[in-house]
Amino acid sequence: MKTNKPKTKRRWWKIPLVVLLLIILVAGGYVAYVFLSYDRIDDNKDLEVKGSAKDAAVTDREYTIVSYNIGFGAYTADFTFFMDGGKESRARSKESVVKCIDGTAKTALSFKPDFVLFQEVDTDSTRSHHVDQAEQIIGLFDKEGSFDSVFAQNYHSAYLMYPIKQPHGASNSGLLTMSRVDVTSSLRRSLPIATGFKKILDLDRCYSISRIPVENGKELILVNLHTSAYGTDASQGNAQMEMLFGDLEKEYEKGNYVICGGDFNHDFTGTSKQHFNPDVEEDYSWCQPFPEELIPDGFSRCTDYAEGIVSTSRNTNIPYSEDSFVVILDGFVVSDNVACNYVQNIDTGYKYTDHNPVVMKFTLKP
Repeated sequence: MKTNKPKTKRRWWKIPLVVLLLIILVAGGYVAYVFLSYDRIDDNKDLEVKGSAKDAAVTDREYTIVSYNIGFGAYTADFTFFMDGGKESRARSKESVVKCIDGTAKTALSFKPDFVLFQEVDTDSTRSHHVDQAEQIIGLFDKEGSFDSVFAQNYHSAYLMYPIKQPHGASNSGLLTMSRVDVTSSLRRSLPIATGFKKILDLDRCYSISRIPVENGKELILVNLHTSAYGTDASQGNAQMEMLFGDLEKEYEKGNYVICGGDFNHDFTGTSKQHFNPDVEEDYSWCQPFPEELIPDGFSRCTDYAEGIVSTSRNTNIPYSEDSFVVILDGFVVSDNVACNYVQNIDTGYKYTDHNPVVMKFTLKP
């Protein structure tokens, strides 16, 4: 005898709905994590000075200073970066990172510098296999004599889940200042950055102000800088420069000597983009002309290159070649009581980083 039982309907349509809801929950949770974990590093933050340098700076003696963006130890000459249209998001291996940092540090030391300003120095980042690059550099410098060191964290970021196949991860990166002369104190200044969602991509930005006593009672003010790059508009870039120049001008008015070096993320000469890439019309946010109209009286850029014009940065959309887009982003701005005796961008073939170092020899005027 048959019973009339209702047939169970197979509701397969629920499966994709559940999957979709899970994706939305995961994505929403990740976005919440990114925004909730975001916080800016404090402005006017005192920085720890380490080392055993004891001497004060003197006038009428020539010093050598180097500025070098080391590209978090990832950029071999054939490395391409996803945010520039390339393919890679991390350094290829821990061994490669160690080799690149070793190469950049030894390149800087080859100029027998009294001061070195390093940018893009990672301390514990996914992208650089958690190598403490500041510690590695300081160790190499300690073998060459007595140096003071100051590390300023430029930014720290939440875990970036992109690209999907190999996420960029979490980043902790900063500025490292090395000095053979006694650094008495140092301060981190937070630069204005993008707001809203764009701040997640723009990250934090800063410069460090290190104070070095001079025998005549004044101070040498050494500023290490790395401004914003991706997605920066002219107003934001100018706001960063206005803040920087405001601080430099205050020190100059006190009678101090001022040197600011680093990665300005502007076409430093104002004409290097056209010089190196005459047929390229693409407008990159990180190489807009330097806003020279904002430079205060008593200051100038050091651009009288002793051995010819050489680029300091390459676009990493393709491996480095003669077809690469190159420009000058790095350099020094000095007060007029500092004599710039020599300045040159050094062609390294971008062997260890996507930047070339800048070397300057200077004298503090009596």
